[in-house]
Amino acid sequence: MELILATGACGFIGFHLNKKLLEKGYTCVGIDNLNSYYNVNLKLGRLDQLRYFDNFTFIKGDIADKEFILKIFDEYRPQIVINLAAQAGVRYSIENPDVYIQSNIIGFYNILEACRKFPVEHLIFASSSSVYGGNTITPFSTEHNVDHPVSLYAATKKSNELMAHTYSHLYGIPTTGLRFFTVYGPWGRPDMAYYLFTDAIFNNKPITLFNHGKLERDFTYIDDIIEAIIKLLHLPPKANPKWSEASDELSGSFAPYKIYNIGNSQAVQLERFISILEKIIGKKANRIYVDMQPGDVPKTYADVTDLEKAIGFKPITPIETGLRQFVDWYIKYHRR
Repeated sequence: MELILATGACGFIGFHLNKKLLEKGYTCVGIDNLNSYYNVNLKLGRLDQLRYFDNFTFIKGDIADKEFILKIFDEYRPQIVINLAAQAGVRYSIENPDVYIQSNIIGFYNILEACRKFPVEHLIFASSSSVYGGNTITPFSTEHNVDHPVSLYAATKKSNELMAHTYSHLYGIPTTGLRFFTVYGPWGRPDMAYYLFTDAIFNNKPITLFNHGKLERDFTYIDDIIEAIIKLLHLPPKANPKWSEASDELSGSFAPYKIYNIGNSQAVQLERFISILEKIIGKKANRIYVDMQPGDVPKTYADVTDLEKAIGFKPITPIETGLRQFVDWYIKYHRR
C-alpha cells in the first residue's frame, strides 16, 4: 500500500484518521508540533495509541518550518498527503491572529511547495464550513460563493482553497479540499462546545449559550468524517480542460482540483443539543444566555450531494448516537 503522510497527526481528526489507516495496513508518517493550544496530555494520549502500530512513524515538527517539511518529503517520498495541521478555533483567531498566519497560511504553503518538489498522487487538505461566512442560503453548497468570511480563521481556510487550486493548476497536483462541518466524538477537542458543555454539566458549572441558544450547527460524527476521507483517498480529481463556470460545477476545475462538503446535513439548535446531553448524562445544565459574538455564524448546514455522488456515502450518524459515544468516552477518560 502507499505511504501516507498526515500532518496534525495528534489532533482530533488526524488521530482517528491515522488509527483507521494503520488498522487497514497502510504505512503512515505522522507530523505534529504538539502545541499547547489545548491540553497537550490529550494529544500525547492519542499519540500513545498510534505508537502501538509498527507501521506508524511519528515526527515532531512544525509545518511552518519549510526546511523541516522539505526534508521529511525528501526522505519518505509519500504517495498521498493529508494536511490536517492547522490552528483551529474561530474565537481564538480574534485574540491571537499571528498563529493563524504562521500555521494556516505559511504552513500550508510549505506543504504545497513540498508536493511540487516531490510529486504526490493525491493531496487532501482540510478546509472548513467556516468559509461560508456570512452566507444565508442553506444548505451550504460547494456551488455557492464563499467570498464573505467573518473570521480570520475562515479567511485562512478560504486562502488555502485558493492556494491549493493555484498549485493544482500550475503543477498538476491532484488536490481535494474538504469542508468539515462541526466534527465531534471521542478524543475530541476540549475547546469545542460539545466538550465544554459536557465538562460543565459534570462539574456543575454554568454553560454559556451564544445567540441566546439559537445557534444551529451541522454536527458531524468523527467516524463519518474518517469514512469519507478514506473513500476519497484513491479518487484524485481529474482536470476538465473544457470546464466552464457557466455550465460546470464551481467545486470542480480545469485543474485536477475538487472541493467537497463533509457534514451530517442536519442543523441542530444548541438548545436541542444540550437537552440530548442532559438526558445522556442524567443532569440538568445551568444555562447562561448571551448575545452573538464576533466571528460567529448563526447556522451551518451542509449539502453533500456531490460527495454522495462521488463515493456513494454521506454522514449518517444521528446526534443522539454520536453524543452517547462521546459521553461514554468522556466518562472513561476522565474517570468519572
